[in-house]
Amino acid sequence: MAAPEEQLRRRKIAGGSQELGSPPGPGRDPPDCPARLRAGTFWLTRIVLLRALAFIYFVAFLVAFHQNKQLIGDRGLLPCKVYLKSVQQHFQGQAGWGALSYAPTILWLLDWSHMDSNLDALALLGLGISSFIVVTGCANMVLMTALWVLYMSLVNVGQIWYSFGWESQLLETGFLGIFLCPLWTLSRLPRETPTSRIVLWGFRWLIFRIMLGAGLIKIRGDQCWRDLTCMDFHYETQPVPNPMAYFLHHSPWWVHRFETLSNHFLELVVPFFVFLGRRMCVLHGALQILFQVVLIVSGNLSFLNWLTIVPSVACFDDATLGFLFPSGPGSLKDQVLKMQKEGAREARPTLNYGCMMRQAANLALGVLVAWLSIPVVLNLLSPKQVMNSSFNPLRIVNTYGAFGSITKERTEVLLQGTASPNASAPDAVWEDYEFKCKPGDLRRRPCLISPYHHRLDWLMWFAAFQTYEHNEWVIHLAGRLLANDAEVLSLLALNPFADRAPPRWVRGEHYRYKFSRPGGLHAADGKWWIRKRIGPYFPPLSLRDLRGYFRSREWPYPEPE
Repeated sequence: MAAPEEQLRRRKIAGGSQELGSPPGPGRDPPDCPARLRAGTFWLTRIVLLRALAFIYFVAFLVAFHQNKQLIGDRGLLPCKVYLKSVQQHFQGQAGWGALSYAPTILWLLDWSHMDSNLDALALLGLGISSFIVVTGCANMVLMTALWVLYMSLVNVGQIWYSFGWESQLLETGFLGIFLCPLWTLSRLPRETPTSRIVLWGFRWLIFRIMLGAGLIKIRGDQCWRDLTCMDFHYETQPVPNPMAYFLHHSPWWVHRFETLSNHFLELVVPFFVFLGRRMCVLHGALQILFQVVLIVSGNLSFLNWLTIVPSVACFDDATLGFLFPSGPGSLKDQVLKMQKEGAREARPTLNYGCMMRQAANLALGVLVAWLSIPVVLNLLSPKQVMNSSFNPLRIVNTYGAFGSITKERTEVLLQGTASPNASAPDAVWEDYEFKCKPGDLRRRPCLISPYHHRLDWLMWFAAFQTYEHNEWVIHLAGRLLANDAEVLSLLALNPFADRAPPRWVRGEHYRYKFSRPGGLHAADGKWWIRKRIGPYFPPLSLRDLRGYFRSREWPYPEPE
């Protein structure tokens, strides 16, 4: 029996030590299954990152193209030309290095006599570049730098319209995106430029700070986050609710407690998973993306949640993301698999001058991010933490946070006009202007627009917390409505004076809004909201009353159309 046993032993050695029916060993695949990608490379990760980032840029530039002229253009509610002149005057009337470093924008180099054309040109160029990257998945440092410079140029003259945390977040994410790419090459798989681990950790460091900052600002902020009652109010009082928010608001109390606890877990505990090895890092990315999807479903928070998904993608390697790509000869997945096999055979990759320069640039990026992170980390550790702030004019590394305090009731400013010659007459008929998305008409269903963003609607939500003296642009808006100005009216959903003479008077009214109860009398009548008048927000104004107001602020005086 010894001879047959020895023959069987030799047959096993020749065929490999794997027995029939045993699972394939590490790095092996059954002969009837397609080869699987190995962990540890990030070629496909880079493609997903670039396309996701380019998509956010596309949305941001689309919003800019549709709204910038009305908001910061030549006849905008807060003209950027007036803003740039004020910055110039602050620096003794010169558009030198001081003014440029205070408000970095290429608009300093352009002709200000046609600011609308300048703003459109920046937005259209950004749309063109970002759409190219979304479609092809190809990018280089030149294109990504162009996107970053173009959007930074808009943000730094956007004033209050661009004062949200996601603007700085997009610039920081976009800056890291520059270093994902080769300098000139336009290839989805640039073999000479593997994805830098330093850049990937830059993205991971970004998502860590975003989530931890949001969690800490909540715990240190509103008491309702500590007693788990914030979600009782959030869906109803968030800036621009969507239809799902209506139903989520009426969830049982224990659902809201679970939501708040889950929020604390995802923002205060899960971020640390990114430092605990590959599997925990992948789990971190999956949980954060799932969290952002839930937030997208429950409200219209512009492109914030979509943007927050982008750095989470850096938690995944090619083996994790391979399912997103088709298989087959010549496919991207097949090419990456061949590159992985070639890399495994090479004892040590050869370093040429270009590779050394690339490594030096990535190392410099790591040092820069680490240095700029010092005030950000100190802010995270501070009991007086601030959120959504930048510590450098280029907004390369910023501090983030969201909903540190929750409003317990919703107030809205309604703009109304009347054709009556006497605004105080009891028989004066006041008609409501309707905005694109913010609550107004009680029967209008809440809108669903994410990732798009109506900046005017969002600012009207903030204006309702303050007085019109704190928001002068509201009076500018009223003046433009008195003239039936077509440009500003394009930001609204309904002009009650369309195809009619403009109103003689416009006023602001302050209301308290609440969701109607499903199955109740108001809901049965088709009303999503119920409201109660608080009082006047600003008194009736005529166009003649505003002449001096406009002149003192260098706003173009509107002529009735």
